[in-house]
Amino acid sequence: MRSITHFLKVRLVVCIAVIFMLMISFSTCFAQNSEIEQSIAKYRKGELIVKAKPGSKVNIEQISHEFWFGCALSDQMFNGSATDADVKKYKEKFLENFNSAVTENAVKWANMERKKGEVKYSGIDAILDWTEANSIPIRGHNLFWGVPEFVQSWVKELSDVELEQTLKNRAETVTARYKGRFVEYDLNNEMVHGNYYEERLGSDITSKMALWAKMGDPDIKLFLNDYDILTGVKLKEYLAQIRRLLKQGVPLAGIGVQGHLHAETFDRNQLKNALDSLAQFQLPIRITEFNMPGQGSKYYTNRKLKLSAEQEELKSKELVDYYKICFAHPAVSGIIMWGFWEGANWIPASSIYKRDWTPTPAAIAYQNLIHHEWWTRENGKTNQKGEFSVPAFYGKYKVTVNGTPREINLLKTAGKVVVEF
Repeated sequence: MRSITHFLKVRLVVCIAVIFMLMISFSTCFAQNSEIEQSIAKYRKGELIVKAKPGSKVNIEQISHEFWFGCALSDQMFNGSATDADVKKYKEKFLENFNSAVTENAVKWANMERKKGEVKYSGIDAILDWTEANSIPIRGHNLFWGVPEFVQSWVKELSDVELEQTLKNRAETVTARYKGRFVEYDLNNEMVHGNYYEERLGSDITSKMALWAKMGDPDIKLFLNDYDILTGVKLKEYLAQIRRLLKQGVPLAGIGVQGHLHAETFDRNQLKNALDSLAQFQLPIRITEFNMPGQGSKYYTNRKLKLSAEQEELKSKELVDYYKICFAHPAVSGIIMWGFWEGANWIPASSIYKRDWTPTPAAIAYQNLIHHEWWTRENGKTNQKGEFSVPAFYGKYKVTVNGTPREINLLKTAGKVVVEF
C-alpha cells in the first residue's frame, strides 16, 4: 500500500511538472505571437485619411500590397515547352497569389549562353512582356554565378584578360538591353559558397561587376544573394562579406537571403536572429527563394515523395509562421517562393498547388494571410470635421466617397496618405 501511495505521489508530481512546462511553453508562444502582431501593426501599417463633407459615405478597398509577395517564374511557361492549358492555369494562379516575380533560370548566364557567342534572349523577352502587361515588378536572377560547378567550361578556358573582358561585356549587354525593365538583379550569386571569378581575377572583381552593370543601366539596383544564412550556418561569413564589399564601395541596394535550407520545419529564433543581424546594414532584405519543406528535407533528396494529410497541415503551419516572422520584421521588403505548382517546382512537395491544380492547405492558409488577415477593407462615414481615418496596410487602394472612386498609394516611406474629395 505504501509503495502504491508513493507511486501515485510521484505520478502526480510528474503530471504537475508537465502541466507547468506546457503552461510556460504556451505563455512563451503567446508572447511571441503577440510580439509579431504588434510588429506587423507597427511596421506594415500606415494611416489612410479621407477628407470630404461631414457624413459622407466612405469605402476603402485595398487593391495590392507594397510588400513583395512573389514567386519565381518557370522558363517552361514562357518557352513553348508546356501545354497551353497548363500555361493558362499557371498564369491565372500566379496573378491570384503573387504581386512580384523573379526569373528562375532565364537570366542565368549558363542558361543564356551555354555555348560561346550563342546568346538566348527570347525566354527573358517573353517573361518581361507578360510581367509588364500585368504590372508585376520582377528581379533578374542572376548576372553572375561564380560557384565553380555553375561556370560554363568555355568561360573557364578563357585567359585572364579575355575573362575580364567577357564579364564586362556580359554585365553591360544584359543591363543595357533590359534597362528599366528589371527592378533589381542578383549581382554575383552565392559568393559565400564559391567565387571562381575572384579566385581568377582578384578581390576587386565584384566591384568591377557592379560598375559594368551600372554602365549598362545607371539606375540598376544590385543585390547579393546566398543560402544557409537564415539557418545561421553561414551568417557570420555573409556579414563579413557584406562589410568587405561595402568598404570597397560596391553599390549594394539590398541583401538577398534564400529561404529553403531548413527541413520540414525551421528554427523561429534563428530566423529572427539572422534578420536582426542583417538589418544592421540598413539595406532592404528580400527572402529570395522560399520553399516549405526545404532543401534540408527528405523531399529534396527524393522528389517523388508525397506529403500525407498530416504533413500537408504541418507545411501549412510552418509556411504561415515563416511568413509572419518575415512580414513582422521592419528590414524585410519581400518574400519570394521558388515555385508554387507541383508541375514546375524543383521541390514538388513544397508546392501550394498539386499537379492537377488542387490547392493544398498551405495555399488556403497563404491566401488567408495575404488577402484577409493582412488586407484592409473599411466602410464608414466622415465625422463632423469631414474626416475618416483608418490604419491600413501599405499598398494601393481604391477609395470611394459617395459613389466617386479614386485610386491612391499608401507608401511605407510616407507613413500616411491624405485623399481629399
